[in-house]
Amino acid sequence: MNFYVDLFLTFAKVGVCTFGGGYAMLPILQREVVEKKHWVTDEAITDYYALGQCTPGIIAVNTSVFIGHQLRKIPGGIVAALGVVFPSFVVITIIAAFLANFSDYPAVQHALAGINAVVVALILSSVLKLGKTTLKNAPSLCVFLGVLVLGELAGLLDLPADSAAGSVLNLLANPAVLVVLAGIAGWLLFRTKNRGKEDAA
Repeated sequence: MNFYVDLFLTFAKVGVCTFGGGYAMLPILQREVVEKKHWVTDEAITDYYALGQCTPGIIAVNTSVFIGHQLRKIPGGIVAALGVVFPSFVVITIIAAFLANFSDYPAVQHALAGINAVVVALILSSVLKLGKTTLKNAPSLCVFLGVLVLGELAGLLDLPADSAAGSVLNLLANPAVLVVLAGIAGWLLFRTKNRGKEDAA
């Protein structure tokens, strides 16, 4: 029972510190779960984060479920998910009760502007951490650069959305499509690389 309490409190700490959604949670999650608790490795947490991105739902919740499930199967997944959503539930409930007056205060508006800035820094930190653990070879780098180009191409070219080229670029920039294309490209690249090693042997 003590472990489940520890699991809940750890993910509650991640949940209460995660401003900006799942993209900003990785450095906090990595510090709490990998460096402090040693529950999973850097490689495992990157895999869970990628799976959480690919599966329907909130990334933070999906990732917490995967980690909790590895530690204590279904009960662990449930406890971890409850821990990560509990702080948000409490804070949002309190803010919603006073939102009509709360958001009009200049101090609150300035505070939110500061939080928006720190979210960008947290997301950048997440990108750098993910890059260190995943971009270790040429196939991974090729997939990364390909997705980056496709994701930004529609915005850079600024083609009309109702044109054929604009429709195709907007479709390719869709995160769900990019995830599927990246999965297929990664499978093909790594298969080709492994086949080359087998032929050389």
